Amino acid sequence: MKIKLLILFFVSIFSNAQVVINEIDPDTPSTDVKEFIELHSISPNYSLNGLVLVMYNAGSTPFTGVLSYYAIDLDGYTTDANGNFLIGNSQVSPTPALNLPETTLQNGPDVIALYTGNGSDFPVGTSATSTNLMDAIAYSNAATTQPTALMTALNLTVCVNENATSNAANHSIQRKVDGTYEVKAPTPGMNNDGSGIVFNYMTTTLNNTIYTEGQNVDITFTTSTNVTVDTAFSITLVNGSFVTADYSGTTSIVIPAGTNTASTTLNLVDDSLDEGDEEFIVYISGLPTTVVASNNSVLRRVEDNDFQISNFGTPLAPTFGNVLPTTPAGYYASLEGLSGATLKQAIQDIIANPSVVHLHSYADIWDIIRIADQNPANHSKVWCMYIEQPMSKIDQQQGSSIIGKWNREHIFCQSRGGFEVALGDTADGISIWNTTSAASVVDGVSDAHHIRVENGQENSSRNNKNYGNINSATVYAGPTGTFGSWKGDVARSLFYMAVRFNGLNVVNGDPSEYNGANPSGNIGDLATLLAWNTQDPRDDYEMNRNNYVYTWQNNRNPFIDYPQLVDYVFGIKYGEPWFSSLASSTFEFESVKVFPNPASEYLYVSGIENNTNVAIYTISGQKVYGSLVQNNDQISINFPAGVYFVNVTTSGKSITKKIIVK
Repeated sequence: MKIKLLILFFVSIFSNAQVVINEIDPDTPSTDVKEFIELHSISPNYSLNGLVLVMYNAGSTPFTGVLSYYAIDLDGYTTDANGNFLIGNSQVSPTPALNLPETTLQNGPDVIALYTGNGSDFPVGTSATSTNLMDAIAYSNAATTQPTALMTALNLTVCVNENATSNAANHSIQRKVDGTYEVKAPTPGMNNDGSGIVFNYMTTTLNNTIYTEGQNVDITFTTSTNVTVDTAFSITLVNGSFVTADYSGTTSIVIPAGTNTASTTLNLVDDSLDEGDEEFIVYISGLPTTVVASNNSVLRRVEDNDFQISNFGTPLAPTFGNVLPTTPAGYYASLEGLSGATLKQAIQDIIANPSVVHLHSYADIWDIIRIADQNPANHSKVWCMYIEQPMSKIDQQQGSSIIGKWNREHIFCQSRGGFEVALGDTADGISIWNTTSAASVVDGVSDAHHIRVENGQENSSRNNKNYGNINSATVYAGPTGTFGSWKGDVARSLFYMAVRFNGLNVVNGDPSEYNGANPSGNIGDLATLLAWNTQDPRDDYEMNRNNYVYTWQNNRNPFIDYPQLVDYVFGIKYGEPWFSSLASSTFEFESVKVFPNPASEYLYVSGIENNTNVAIYTISGQKVYGSLVQNNDQISINFPAGVYFVNVTTSGKSITKKIIVK
């Protein structure tokens, strides 16, 4: 019995020892979308059951200390005929046997370790351990940095520098036969020394990257060398809500013997359903072992042509008066005749009333902004505020990658306000909420009146900067080449937050983020934001958004309903009594029209009296036109393309309209 147990013990050790970490490529060009880890077994077609791959962070975000940030359970997988097993991003070629989400693998200094065990043994944040450790590699992308604490915990003495050739983005770390490592051009899916079976790789190509319902999808399959026998395989396009009913055509493919290519044409069914944009995946199955898919699981976009359109324009092509406020009768009645601090307090009593206002979860914000910020010209998409472009709703950020994704932008940034996401935060719908008050500043994390859809990369660029009219390291003025159609929206959101929550303020200048160790609660620049409130008037898009958020939170942004109110609380009319009659919505919405919009050679102003003063300003405030005009007079324009503001003064009242000049 002892002899048998001893034999089993040594067999177990030998079996486990024959799997090693063969090659890693953490630092890849641009946005790290071609990361991979390759394992190698001494025996080909070796089962990886009972093994788990764990990634440890040396101490930077998201964790501190020698803790795990990702684990991959390898049960059910085997190495290939060369003994290799490839784990990597979807853009790695040949197609990895196991997918690694983009930007998951950190550049280092870190450690990747292989254990006997299960993925459940290593939840996120597990401390590094040498127990059941089979193999590990410490790596960095700089000669001067090493994951010292991790190396000590895992009994490692060597850290490999991926940047040893000064070309980390284009080289990988590869194990040599003697167990040491070298840095050279990546060889995913192949033996590092060039030996072994040379597979016949099959590449899948499609005729487009984006399709519309009703179009044909031409798919071609090409092997690197001619096949020796008829090579049959199958494909499917199914992915999530995109099902077999969404396409038709031949999905059983054969590459004839003596050739290296075959193709098929599938038709995307043009139904009458408003399903939103979808994506299909060309997934190949049934290939013989002699042929390997070079790029299996090819993803493509299908845009729905049955989308709905709103009766109002985008912020870049604004309309006015098509969307009326859904303000309940008497909602602002308590403000009449008040001024200064008393007026501000009365506004807060309305919009922060704990017995009325609803606080929803931060996860609920996704559902709110998917409707509040949807593109008026196509409801399958959302409108990204700063970049002034739509993105498909299916590009909502799910993981850590922000590339090509949209996410939730806090206009009053979290670090300045000290907002916090509640533990166990989940989306539970419009019918479930908590109470909130002006004193609970952390609740600003999920106040939809200041959270907008934004392109993830631009959201990251804005970071926690103040707002201003110049680009600098600390002041945000928007992407170069855009028209600033968001600036008034930002101003009115910040004025709302500065009244809604105690401790939040809009101040002059460029205030710092922190006051000691605590959030300052300040954001600027007040003078800029006051100007933006006037230069970028409230339009139908913003009013529609205010109406929709009200259905969830049961409060409104008063500075959208009454943009003039800003001056009485923060601006030049502070201390003067407020009366709603000072803001004539009838005059603004129904009487005066400026058209066409966008304009190119001329525009008209209608709904005015004779000898009305019309002035046109650039987005920076420079006056480019000024004259007395008659109703429906043609005004010639020869201005450069951009955003302009048309100020109309008549009957003792003044309004501003925004136009786009093409």
